[in-house]
Amino acid sequence: MTAMDLATLRRLAGEGNEEASNRLVELAAERGDLVELRALVDSGSELAGEQLARLAGERGDIDELRRLVDEGNELAADKLAQFAAAREDFDELSHLADEGNEVAATLLTRLIRGTE
Repeated sequence: MTAMDLATLRRLAGEGNEEASNRLVELAAERGDLVELRALVDSGSELAGEQLARLAGERGDIDELRRLVDEGNELAADKLAQFAAAREDFDELSHLADEGNEVAATLLTRLIRGTE
């Protein structure tokens, strides 16, 4: 894909073309382009949020996961809960569970039972 093709996709996505936006997400995810995915999330793409959460989880990028959680991304919250459980981070799990994340609540319960 040429730079001109990407520019055209970005223009179309900016005009509200969902197909162009989804294609940009797909290409950015393939390249592992977090900057492009962040921009697409900021423009309202839920698909970009899912892909960004997936990539952040794969990379262990806790800060990015937290940013996404703060924006209401449930997949990021699930992944952050998994990292918190692996670190036995009761505070992070409690916070996520208090915010309504079921994965965090389940993992927190398991950790508490394991420490009794």
